Amino acid sequence: MKNYVSASVLSADMLNLGSEIRKLENNGIDMLHFDVMDGIFVNNITFGLPILEQVRKSSDITLDVHLMINEPAKYIKRFADAGADIISFHIESDSKAIDTLNAIRECGIRPAIAIKPATPAEAVFELLPYLDMVLVMTVEPGFGGQPFIPETVDKIRTIRSKITDLGLNVNVEVDGGINGETSAVVRKAGANVLVSGSFLFNAEDMAAAAYALKDERIC
Repeated sequence: MKNYVSASVLSADMLNLGSEIRKLENNGIDMLHFDVMDGIFVNNITFGLPILEQVRKSSDITLDVHLMINEPAKYIKRFADAGADIISFHIESDSKAIDTLNAIRECGIRPAIAIKPATPAEAVFELLPYLDMVLVMTVEPGFGGQPFIPETVDKIRTIRSKITDLGLNVNVEVDGGINGETSAVVRKAGANVLVSGSFLFNAEDMAAAAYALKDERIC
């Protein structure tokens, strides 16, 4: 499968977000990963609908919206209307997974489901036919800048194997501690959408950093 890079807005300069997005567009970044945290599901609060709406108005970049909120089903249409292209929500949230996935699909956008490091791969198996993507958290959700958890690699491999066995076309996304070294590990395990924050935004050459993340010769 084709590899994609999704830049985490958590690491962007929020006072200059417009210019940061232009930089992403000009350096081979495929998506903007937009983390939404409610202070309940995770112990942090981040961005909401008004910022997403402004980003959508200023760019055609694919908006990869990750809902780390307790009741995502209540907000699906609002995030879709604000400009999301992909919405992922956590299987560990209080919303019923299949109903939330159907709500996303009904809005005409791509549905995805996310799982925390401690959640087993098998938790998403029955949902795979309804998904465009599975997001495997490779750190605990809630804060950027955490180190990669090596134990999540087996989960990536297991999910990719199940997708292949079922003959499905489902992306596997990873988020947390992704850099030039860990990207090769997760790609080899079967991930093809790589979320990265500080590795991209702090790079002297963002285009080279993006290429290092999705170098298809290593997958």
